Amino acid sequence: MCNRYVSPDEGDIERFWHIGRRQPWRGGEVFPRALGPFIRADRECTEPARELVVGQWGLVPWFAKMAKLTYSTNNARFEEIAQKASYKDSWAKGRRCIIPAVSFDEPCWETERNVWWRFRRADGGLWGLAGLWNTWADRATGEIVESYTMLTLNADACPLMSRMHKPDPKLPPDQQDKRSVVPIEREDVDAWLFGAPADAAGLVQLSAPETFGAGPAG
Repeated sequence: MCNRYVSPDEGDIERFWHIGRRQPWRGGEVFPRALGPFIRADRECTEPARELVVGQWGLVPWFAKMAKLTYSTNNARFEEIAQKASYKDSWAKGRRCIIPAVSFDEPCWETERNVWWRFRRADGGLWGLAGLWNTWADRATGEIVESYTMLTLNADACPLMSRMHKPDPKLPPDQQDKRSVVPIEREDVDAWLFGAPADAAGLVQLSAPETFGAGPAG
């Protein structure tokens, strides 16, 4: 799972993904429950178009009583999104998004202590990470909250990502359920945002280790 990443600013996002409508965004580190940008299908266009939205990192489901949840929704296991209450409505209604990132951080415990690693793209580009979004309305005040979650996938078989996170001593080495974010390549963005659910699901896969430029963050 991912609990911090660095977002590009609005200008870099526009140049890389060619956004139509967009909100101002200065870029920088993003943490759970803080504000961050995401790209989704523009809801005001009849033709496929993209818009940049700034919302809370931590999806607020439709049934929530308040925007600040007592449980974590910044990461969503892809294997569970069609059944899990917090995410199944967004998945069923095609509320898929791209989360722009310059880099993301993961903890490596190979030395038996937490050493943060930073993951950039080896080609120098930006990450477009798969996510889901929702628009939540406070029935009492009318407040509208945009929010999003970042999808993760089991990475036990990945030679790089399986090295991240603290091992669970109760589980066998090959059944740790290590997690990885899900990069969506630039040429696949429209298929992810506008495609049929089955086509979008086919894009959820682990990236090859050579895609990453990774090492200790310090």
